[in-house]
Amino acid sequence: MDPLFSAEAESFRAEVRAFLDAQLPDGWPGIGALPRAEALSFTEEWRQKLYDHGLLGIHWPKEYGGGGRSKVEQIVLVEEMARAGVPAMGPNDTFSMKMVGGVLLAWGTEEQKQRFLPRILSGEDLWCQGYSEPDAGSDLAGLRTSARPDGDDWVINGQKVWQTRAQEANWIFVLARTDGEAAKHRGLTFFLVPMDQPGVEVRPIRMIGGSADFNSVHFDGARTAASNVVGEVHGGWSVANSVLGLERGDEAATNPVQFRAELDRLTQMARDLGRSRDPVIRDRLADAYIRVEIMRFLGYRILTGVLSTGTIGPEASISKLYWSEYHRDVTRLAVEVMGTEALVLSGRPPIRGYRADDPGAPNTSASWVGALYNGVADTIYAGTSQVQRNILAERVLGLPKEPS
Repeated sequence: MDPLFSAEAESFRAEVRAFLDAQLPDGWPGIGALPRAEALSFTEEWRQKLYDHGLLGIHWPKEYGGGGRSKVEQIVLVEEMARAGVPAMGPNDTFSMKMVGGVLLAWGTEEQKQRFLPRILSGEDLWCQGYSEPDAGSDLAGLRTSARPDGDDWVINGQKVWQTRAQEANWIFVLARTDGEAAKHRGLTFFLVPMDQPGVEVRPIRMIGGSADFNSVHFDGARTAASNVVGEVHGGWSVANSVLGLERGDEAATNPVQFRAELDRLTQMARDLGRSRDPVIRDRLADAYIRVEIMRFLGYRILTGVLSTGTIGPEASISKLYWSEYHRDVTRLAVEVMGTEALVLSGRPPIRGYRADDPGAPNTSASWVGALYNGVADTIYAGTSQVQRNILAERVLGLPKEPS
């Protein structure tokens, strides 16, 4: 038994493993071994199974459709799903469950919780994130998308960019400027906005790896009800910051599992290609192993804090900085191990558009080159490495802020 978890949590772990044994075929290699189309279909079906068995939102209160379990048991669930090579959520649920769901639990009115949370769990509502803008990415507080009151509604104008899976979503949470005279971090408000309306246009962005998961979203007189403001009007910065913490919460448990599976695959590829006898490659593989193990213990430290306080602070920035720069380096190593074979892409690209590909993924050139593209992006999305270093310098080390 891991000392981090209680007897009750370990009992729930046994329940989750029994569920996995009953639902997955013998010798299940992981979703990464499936062709892309089959993997996508499996993910949709798997999410429905999780919902039917009460394994979505298990730490949400029962009155909103959740399981009423502890956050510890939620961590056990995502850890076991990662080890089994199956998703713990659906494709949009990072935004729908982790972000919007978490924000509503922390900041939402009772009416908002009753209205939105059950529909998030059922999958009736799919969400995307409306933060970054063409001129306000890392400097989120410099955003220009505006919202003005009009009777019982707010009218929104502007543009957001890098909205993952926005083409599938029917709701978007938007940070918009509601007071142009206030300091940049003030005068921002957090809105829930329906996307199925004339004033919202979604434009896909095709990436270098060939996928078009990213989008830009344009608002031209889009409307949302005043009841869809989360938190205080002009108080959206505090709400927005809590979302960024939620985005990185369960990752402390799942990242070490996923990255270790990816490293094992890389190590096997190095053996198969005869590169493991190269002393430089061996040294770099050993370094990657050490870094993954450090990630695991770092994850336990973060989880210990989360479980004792219920929140995640600067540790979120430590974790994001650590895993993203590790993954950038290890995917570069993988392509170097592959050598000239990486110049001609063959096989399927990664199923996952971020972080490590799913367990069971093949050692093909398209898979590893795609992982390299993702590895570069890892250090940019959800807060660049430079932003994370600034946060740690100012909030942990107490260094002065950079001059404006």
